[in-house]
Amino acid sequence: MAKGGAAFDPEVVRRLLNRSPLERLTPREKDVLALMAQGLTNARISEDLHISLSAAEKHINAIFDKLGLAGSTGVSRRVMAVVRHLGSTVDPA
Repeated sequence: MAKGGAAFDPEVVRRLLNRSPLERLTPREKDVLALMAQGLTNARISEDLHISLSAAEKHINAIFDKLGLAGSTGVSRRVMAVVRHLGSTVDPA
């Protein structure tokens, strides 16, 4: 009988550690990011998705957080988020 400690499946741990930050986004956040990639403003995103401007801004901030895009790096977080999105949609074939 085992005492104390925890057992972790190495495959589960590997998958969790190798998980792309984009996979952490909710379906709504992915929708918002796709519209950001089209160059839409926050106001236009809120209109297109039929959500409040505040909700759109909250989704955008959640995207920045989940992608690890800090606000004080001197680089546009919006541009970096879009670059990551576009990099994930490129077909390697």
